[in-house]
Amino acid sequence: MSTDTRPVPLPGPRRSEARRLVEARVRQGWARVVGAWFPILEAAVAGGIAFGIAHYVVGHPYPFFAPVSAWVALGFSMDRSVRRVAELAAGVALGVALGDLVVHVIGSGAWQMAVVLFVAALIGRFLDRGAMLTTQAGVQAIVIVGLPVASGGPFGRWVDAVIGGAVALAVALLTPSDPRRRPRALGRSAVDELAAVLHTLARGLDARSLDDIDDALLRGRASQPVLDDWTETASNAQDLSRVSPASRRYHDELGGLVQASVRVDRAMRNARVLVRRSRAVVEAGQPHALDDVAAQVEATARAADELAAAIGAGRDPDRARERLLGVAARLDPFVLAADDWQAQSLVLLHRSLAVDLLETAGVSPRDARERLPEI
Repeated sequence: MSTDTRPVPLPGPRRSEARRLVEARVRQGWARVVGAWFPILEAAVAGGIAFGIAHYVVGHPYPFFAPVSAWVALGFSMDRSVRRVAELAAGVALGVALGDLVVHVIGSGAWQMAVVLFVAALIGRFLDRGAMLTTQAGVQAIVIVGLPVASGGPFGRWVDAVIGGAVALAVALLTPSDPRRRPRALGRSAVDELAAVLHTLARGLDARSLDDIDDALLRGRASQPVLDDWTETASNAQDLSRVSPASRRYHDELGGLVQASVRVDRAMRNARVLVRRSRAVVEAGQPHALDDVAAQVEATARAADELAAAIGAGRDPDRARERLLGVAARLDPFVLAADDWQAQSLVLLHRSLAVDLLETAGVSPRDARERLPEI
């Protein structure tokens, strides 16, 4: 009997796929660190300030909930809508107040825990429609009932929570920042991911390479967190522009970024469908018409490069728009793939992708469709 316990190496394709997944995760993780280090620093400093106020000014020996409230309310991203910060801060203060009240009136225990959770959730739902306030009220009430009674009076910990929430609100309102910067950067990253998928797909179609096509599909699937981050960040920034005087003038542009994020997400989904269909076509044979299809995919990828640069810089994507209009005008399946129905199916899928990108570049849906050749 063999006693060799060395691990069996993965087959080549599986090892390659794992490497590509790791590279995608590392790339996205580093991008998150680059975009989050400054808001994390702000939240950490706010927690320290809240602790200092509660400890040195108010005189509480252990102001645990002051930094907790500041940290929970601010979070670690730059897209801090005032509503979100206020909801979280109020939720923490409400939970702490109810927990303190229950402990000082009826003590702590299992049934007291159930009571305070029930009451905190009901009051949270009454005060605000947002789920975050109710969630934080319940969580902080659990912590209060579960911890030993602290010094500082029956509402000492509630005062600490209010101090932390006030510091968080001050940071959210007074921190000077351009609310467009983060959505623009995420928009560029998201469209760059789409362009990379199309570049890789074009290379795979041109070389009839299933490995390249698989790479394109894997990268397209791994890009979803970037797209989701863009949509969420742009939406939060637009919400902030409604209430912040310093950001109000950017409301229209931020609304445009929200719409662009939705369209690019739709374009990426169509790109994934195109990649999956391309794999089936390449597996079925090597039709000559794929050369022309690959050329149009590459032209679309270059237009996406231009679109990414324009979104990142906040300028009109005129060059991308011109390139995309040229691509759309050539997407006639009976011209690009006259004698191959499988290649024609790729052109038909490409047409939907082109319309999505044209809309992102500022072309109306009707005009985008009219640019396509009639079939």
